[in-house]
Amino acid sequence: MPYTQGEAQFKLNFEISPITLTGGVALNIPGGMLPILSLTQAQSFTGLISGGQDVSLDDFFAYFYPLPGSSLIDQQIGMYPFANQTVAANAIIVQPLAVSMLMTVPVRDPSGYQTKLSNMTAVQNSLHQHNTTGGTYTIATPSYFYTNCVMTGMHDISGGDSKQAQIQWKLDFIQPLVSLQAAAAAQFALNSMMQQLSSGVQTTGVNFGIQPTIGLPPSLATPDISPAALLSGSSGVAGQQ
Repeated sequence: MPYTQGEAQFKLNFEISPITLTGGVALNIPGGMLPILSLTQAQSFTGLISGGQDVSLDDFFAYFYPLPGSSLIDQQIGMYPFANQTVAANAIIVQPLAVSMLMTVPVRDPSGYQTKLSNMTAVQNSLHQHNTTGGTYTIATPSYFYTNCVMTGMHDISGGDSKQAQIQWKLDFIQPLVSLQAAAAAQFALNSMMQQLSSGVQTTGVNFGIQPTIGLPPSLATPDISPAALLSGSSGVAGQQ
């Protein structure tokens, strides 16, 4: 099937190779990144992505699709007692983002079953080694790029739509809240706040990177803070999200 240049690029980036392995088994590769295409289509390549044979975009071994339920924002509201109403009114607890990808591996000819066995075994071994050596993943979806993700599972979810067994696999990932960059930023904020508290200086949040929201006019971009927060704005921590 002929594709335009844009369609071909979209299919390659988001359906054929939307997962990139970082660190782990890709640690010694220049750039520290390995596209999953190099695992699923290893028999067609002599190098990382240097073509060993011409493969149609409709004839690749595996195709990936983002499953419903992936999250872009996931937050909970604190339900436990707080020191004051200002803190309680702004107690947003951020949760890790989750994304799941459907990997479809159809067999197109009788000889493909043996190829499928060897390919899936190689993919499973590589992903297992990558996970156990601390590797992470970048997941490209049409709406968002999930970076620094870890794999939590790979499960067969094949249904009765096809007579082929184990044709669909679900790959689950989460994007942890803690990364080297986030940990460094949190440590900087904590150190700045502790210095303010130790020296007896009033902490407003601005001094360690938190912008206050109390007293600002409401807008579509910055929703109203609850009246309870306005009654005790002197605590200075209402801007925490």
